[in-house]
Amino acid sequence: MVIDPHDLHHEFPEYREAISSLKVSNAHFARLFGEYHVVNNEVVKAEEGSTLLGDIELEALKKQRLKLKDDLYGMLKDHVPA
Repeated sequence: MVIDPHDLHHEFPEYREAISSLKVSNAHFARLFGEYHVVNNEVVKAEEGSTLLGDIELEALKKQRLKLKDDLYGMLKDHVPA
């Protein structure tokens, strides 16, 4: 099974520079970015079968990842004027 990359640089390629900038200039963004990275890695490991999780646990992790991604996206949009 092929796992699609969900790291932020793949999710938001148009915000590459903003991601790099916010990681060093905004502590809240950096913390959320770190959390997203950890949760995303847990989801990938479960999907690849390296970590055994039940459906409910995996679904909870995916929801957590989506919430973090939404929060990070909002911060990126605010950082980069349209």
